[in-house]
Amino acid sequence: MPNYGSQAMWGDLERVLVRPPLPADTDHIALYGWRGVPDHIAAAAEHEELRALLEAAGAEVIVSDHDPGNPDAIYVYDPVLVGDDGAALLRPGKEGRLGEPAGIGESLEAAGIPVASTMAAPATVEGGDTVWLDHDTLLVGHGYRTGTAGIAALREAFPGVEVIVFDLPHWVGASEVMHLMSLISPLDRDLALVYPRVAPVRLMELMAERGIEVVEVPDEEFESMGSNVLALGPRRALALEGNDVTRHRMEQAGVDVVTYRGDHISRLGDGGPTCLTRPLLRRQ
Repeated sequence: MPNYGSQAMWGDLERVLVRPPLPADTDHIALYGWRGVPDHIAAAAEHEELRALLEAAGAEVIVSDHDPGNPDAIYVYDPVLVGDDGAALLRPGKEGRLGEPAGIGESLEAAGIPVASTMAAPATVEGGDTVWLDHDTLLVGHGYRTGTAGIAALREAFPGVEVIVFDLPHWVGASEVMHLMSLISPLDRDLALVYPRVAPVRLMELMAERGIEVVEVPDEEFESMGSNVLALGPRRALALEGNDVTRHRMEQAGVDVVTYRGDHISRLGDGGPTCLTRPLLRRQ
């Protein structure tokens, strides 16, 4: 069987790619709009702990060191999707990230994952705007980083997959973009973590139609990335520590939750556990 394929977000995570913070990254923090300059030693320690938690959950962790000098490159979910046919290299809507797809593509090919498709201008798509509801349903947020041409390119890259598009809110504008995954994290085939206050009505209706129950993120934990949670398997989740109400609500819904420290790798760059990981293989 192939050692890749992740057209769902709640199956058992068996292979995952990460990119640790590199010393050169801290020189360009201001250019990429981070909230502050991370301490490299502390950031490296947090990332090492994250990798240990992924391995403890049963995943093979592949480490890439692509695009040194780009602090956003640690958020490996954005430049690529990995489907049944291999890697679909995307084209980020943030100019400073345009070098990431080619770099991560080399790491994926070295790990035995072929590049099945690439995306060219004017198309833009960031992985954070994509959510696999199930193997044949891909939800996409139309926003400042993912546009009409990119959505058309996604349909070409995944023939036979139903691509359902939702308009994303303006929030505070293009400088601090909101991704679709800022609002929703699948936890199982019939359970998702959602911040409903700004979620599209059609998204809420779709989940109700498909029998997907919702765990609601409270207002006070939305901006601290309470809704950004990585499923390690059905009802097993990895979350950023500190969002205690959200964690308690997940546990009440039968979810086993583990947390990681992310003061330097998550809070300063606004990227939670889904952003920090690129699932390569999930078993349904």
